[in-house]
Amino acid sequence: MTDIVTMLATNWISIIGIIIGGLCIAVGVHFVPVGGAPAAMAQATGIGTGTVQLAAGSGLTGLLAAGYMYMTLSAAGTPGITEIVLICATGAVGAMIMITVTMLVGNWVYIYGVGVPPASAKKDYDPLTGDSQAPYVAAGTVGQGIPTVCFVSGAMGGLLGGLGGSLIYCMLMLVNGDPAISSIFAIGVFLVNAVLPSYNIQGTIEGFHDPKFKRLPKAILACFIASLLCGIIAVTIPGITAFGGA
Repeated sequence: MTDIVTMLATNWISIIGIIIGGLCIAVGVHFVPVGGAPAAMAQATGIGTGTVQLAAGSGLTGLLAAGYMYMTLSAAGTPGITEIVLICATGAVGAMIMITVTMLVGNWVYIYGVGVPPASAKKDYDPLTGDSQAPYVAAGTVGQGIPTVCFVSGAMGGLLGGLGGSLIYCMLMLVNGDPAISSIFAIGVFLVNAVLPSYNIQGTIEGFHDPKFKRLPKAILACFIASLLCGIIAVTIPGITAFGGA
């Protein structure tokens, strides 16, 4: 018991970092345009898959990029604040590239395959470009494709998700220094903070302009509690070996 308390007291900065990373993931999920099954049939705006799948896909890509950068920078010694910032930036950019490529290819399919223009039924005009949306929404649908505002929102979501996942990975590496254990726990914490917001969203969301985005404070509270518990567990269990316990 004493060892666990000492471990928590020693690694409290890592726990705070894990909480911040979890909150970044939770916020990022709300930015990603998720259309689910309706979007797969071009009957809703967004990417035609689920919230968790999109968040996990972009987040894991970010973790891979962050892991490679961590390995490169740690060759000269234990990474400091500057190195951690670079690692998190690498993960954020990696996740953002993944989600933007997904949205771009999805739009190609919608435009040239299905033959529908990207349009949102949530707004009469695109909040960023001012383009009219209503005339291009197909009858009986709630939009289709990924219009400009959704694309920009998705890129922001990928960036936040990759940033959060990379920060969690860095914090765990500072605790135990084992890339395998840190990766496993980082993925676990990432998925927890991706699943909780999906219950908050309840289906589909177009991005920061969607009315469901106003539910974000509830997700932040839930993910704060979940990230705190995950941080305690993630720091304690992998840290036992590094701390010298059995």
